Amino acid sequence: MSSQLRKEIVLAYGHPNIQAIHPSTLMFTREKHLSKTGDCIIAVAADKATADLSADFKHKLREPNAKLIITIEADDLTQQIRASGSPKLGLTDPLEMVVRKSDYISDRTIGIYSDKSSNDLPREFVEKLKNPNRRITITLTVS
Repeated sequence: MSSQLRKEIVLAYGHPNIQAIHPSTLMFTREKHLSKTGDCIIAVAADKATADLSADFKHKLREPNAKLIITIEADDLTQQIRASGSPKLGLTDPLEMVVRKSDYISDRTIGIYSDKSSNDLPREFVEKLKNPNRRITITLTVS
């Protein structure tokens, strides 16, 4: 098992309807529109979904005991989320990436057993995510 880190950078944007109140998930989407029902979504108009991740990154994320760190930067604020990978990850969704506190896996799941959901993000940070002109940088690092 290789100990080298693999990284992916995802660029996305804020949206006025971002609520970030879901207790067990957080999500990034390629979609540009967001309704109030998408309460786990924290960024829209992402330039990547799970299907777009490199084969090398996916391979590393599917290793047993893979650890994923998601670093989200919005303006001068940063949040970090830790999750686990899994050999069961499909990583084929063309629109979304979801991080979950549970062990539930779908094609859009990039991490399970997360230490944070969208509801755990500080409200000051969430306010920054509501600005549609704010570019959000999401760095995915797997080891």
